[in-house]
Amino acid sequence: MHSVFRIVEITQTPSNSRLWEVQLTITDESDPQLSTLTNRIKEEISGRGWYRMGQLMLKVGHFDQAEELYNELLKGASTASDIAHIYHQLGLLKVDQGKYPEAIKFYEKALEIDRKTLPEDDTSLAPTYSNIGNVYNNMGEYSKALEYYENALEIREISLPPNHPSLATSYNNIGLVYKNMGEYSKALEFYDKSLKIREISLPPTHPDLAVSYNNIGQVYNNMGEYSKALEYYEKAIKIWEMALPKNHPNFAATYSQFGRVYRSLKEYSKALSYFEKCLAIDRKTLPEKHPDFGIDYSNIGDVHRLMGDYERALAFHQKAL
Repeated sequence: MHSVFRIVEITQTPSNSRLWEVQLTITDESDPQLSTLTNRIKEEISGRGWYRMGQLMLKVGHFDQAEELYNELLKGASTASDIAHIYHQLGLLKVDQGKYPEAIKFYEKALEIDRKTLPEDDTSLAPTYSNIGNVYNNMGEYSKALEYYENALEIREISLPPNHPSLATSYNNIGLVYKNMGEYSKALEFYDKSLKIREISLPPTHPDLAVSYNNIGQVYNNMGEYSKALEYYEKAIKIWEMALPKNHPNFAATYSQFGRVYRSLKEYSKALSYFEKCLAIDRKTLPEKHPDFGIDYSNIGDVHRLMGDYERALAFHQKAL
């Protein structure tokens, strides 16, 4: 491991407002929190050589480099399992790029290869079912999404121990569909199941815990319980700040959720600030025509409308359209 520091305190210098003093303390593998987190990441970023590098690129949001790498690996892949794995990873990548029909094609190619060589209840099929469900959920086809999520959950409940993190992923995904369908009590039920497993099985700064907090916050926001929503969003953002690069797409998603809460609370300047933070990250990490930009522009336009600035509101809504 290279040198790793903890940030103790950041203070602005009194003589120059553009300078900040950062106090650091050095740490190493003996730090129990750092050791737990890095060991968990090593487990998750599995595989060998360039395959492992591709997974890492996807985790930290370097999608263009990951696509280039996987296309090169595909040219040299010789076994069915390697080809299926690369198709699956390209599917993940296309989701992050917002190219949902392309993502489904890659996932279905991977699933077709795997089903020829594996039993129908093999655990390695579950992630592909789950990821196809993710795409249909993003496209608003919730009944299809639920069908694929339930296929994944059925396999995992048979083959995995009750506190396995993959079960938490399945519960989280089903909660997401119910949230999008407006069935908030069911959404909370599945999100709570997911969170309980993650709190037992993951270190306290793991990014998946932040996903759970963020998702529960969204449900409370939709139910109009804004103080509870903010409480969960704050928990999520603290973990993102420790675990992810500052321009990671997960920051954008949580900033957008903060913006929605403050818009509902009629604190429009705060709402606008968070929506603009979200847009700034998306501009750095997403391709130009990604559908999330439509959401960003629409949110910013809506706040300008509520503040009475109709000319700016119209300009942003036209961009969104």
